Amino acid sequence: MPTVTFTTALQRHVDCPADAVDGATVRAALEAYFARHAATRAYVLDEQGALRHHVVVFVDGVQVDSRQGLDDAVSSAAEIHVMQALSGG
Repeated sequence: MPTVTFTTALQRHVDCPADAVDGATVRAALEAYFARHAATRAYVLDEQGALRHHVVVFVDGVQVDSRQGLDDAVSSAAEIHVMQALSGG
């Protein structure tokens, strides 16, 4: 089962403990996580189901493309990390 974890920056806003979930894609794993931790969904995805601009996702240390990467396959041992994106100049 993939494991979904969140940075402490997001944990300050919503209860989002690490959790092992079912899912063959990034999106499926996140949706399984949100089924257990519903309040987290609004912090990660927008109303259209896309990643919010201030959120990035890494799978096994590799950043997921914010537009198409949610449909990328993940292994049962995958580590999915959700964190706030840094921006500025």
